Amino acid sequence: MTLQPNSPEARDVAYLLHPYTNFRQHEEQGPMIIERGDGVHVWDNNGKKYIEGMAGLWSTSLGFHHKRLVAAATKQMETLPYYHQFAQKSHLPGIDLAEKLMGLAPTSVSKVFFNNSGSEANDTAIKIIWYYNNARGRHQKKKIIGRVNGYHGITLAAASLTGRSMNHAGFDAPLDRFIHTENPHYYRFGEDGESEEDFATRMADSLDKLIQDEGPDTVAAFFAEPVMGAGGVITPPKTYFQKIQAVLRKHDVLFVADEVICGFCRTGNFWASQTYGIEPDLLVCAKALSSSYLPISATMVSDDVYQAIADASARLGVFGHGYTYSGHPVAAAVALETLKIYEEEEILDHVRSIVPRFQERLTGFADHPLVGEVRGVGLVGANELVKDKGTKEAFETSDGVGGMISNYCLEHGLITRPVGDSMCFCPPLVITEGEIDELFDRYTKALNQGLDQLTRQGKAVA
Repeated sequence: MTLQPNSPEARDVAYLLHPYTNFRQHEEQGPMIIERGDGVHVWDNNGKKYIEGMAGLWSTSLGFHHKRLVAAATKQMETLPYYHQFAQKSHLPGIDLAEKLMGLAPTSVSKVFFNNSGSEANDTAIKIIWYYNNARGRHQKKKIIGRVNGYHGITLAAASLTGRSMNHAGFDAPLDRFIHTENPHYYRFGEDGESEEDFATRMADSLDKLIQDEGPDTVAAFFAEPVMGAGGVITPPKTYFQKIQAVLRKHDVLFVADEVICGFCRTGNFWASQTYGIEPDLLVCAKALSSSYLPISATMVSDDVYQAIADASARLGVFGHGYTYSGHPVAAAVALETLKIYEEEEILDHVRSIVPRFQERLTGFADHPLVGEVRGVGLVGANELVKDKGTKEAFETSDGVGGMISNYCLEHGLITRPVGDSMCFCPPLVITEGEIDELFDRYTKALNQGLDQLTRQGKAVA
């Protein structure tokens, strides 16, 4: 592709470093530039219209032009465009948001700390956990357990907690104190004849052994997404979290629920913790907290954790942690309005009403020659593409099958996201049944194009 001098694409290549990007490839191909959005649709700078099948990055829950959120931001900008929450300073948007969020949160948490991203929310949780154990005199109880293929962000601590090699390679991560237990993906790692429940038992036993081998007095917390989002929408096997929580209670290890993707109605309940019977000691959320209109995230803690760190702050003189933009008043005002919209526009009821159609269309791909597994819950799901359905044989990474299908989707006006060869779907919560059908009709065309191409190349087993 030849980039025209002084075009937006050329200027992008000249000046920007992009996240999650092969820079040399980007130099040759340039960016796809999105210019505007409305509802579940976005338009590029050439005027082409797309269904945004991933809600941006799992996040634009209310679509791309909700006027109430624009108005909330404008009003707050005109009133108090910035103030901080350091050293006992506060502002009404932050107070109102904290009160509203605590009214919606699981009963196991009681206080909230605001950050600017999911990565920061998890970093804050890690630091609070270390501070908490120091406060309780447990100075060795500091190890943090994540899961292989889990995703918790890309700041240095969060990247160490994340269990994906692509987020470690080249960065000298993970840091010390971070360890990982097994990936609970039943389709890939269940043994012959093993039921989901037995697989969940094996996963819990593996976690138990890991904690015992490390020493329970050294293990502080276990982090888990109720549904592994960036790992490919991996839903937990039956009884998994029930059994995991029993292990954690046995060893006095805190449970942190990472609801950055799963929270705010996505799984058919307000929190995915409700969907899967999780009672977290800490809960982190972001993304749909403000429908991603402005950066904000939250780290919620139980009263037990709060009381310990409050006592420590009194002894030490300060809880020495915070961000310039913690609880930024404009972001807080937009997040507060987002929570009001969820209630007043009955978004959860809407989600529940359209989930059957979404899941029906999603599971309809189970018989497609390229699809090995269909998985999902609520309004999030994935198809895992395989070379051979019978043996579950995966394509070679060099085949680039997920990327190829994604590009075919773009041709048909659909933006989705491949995680390896898992095609993921996470549309805005405001999507209609008709738009769900349109989304999957476009995906069907792309998937069939991919099948034709792979069959011609002799890479697919029909």
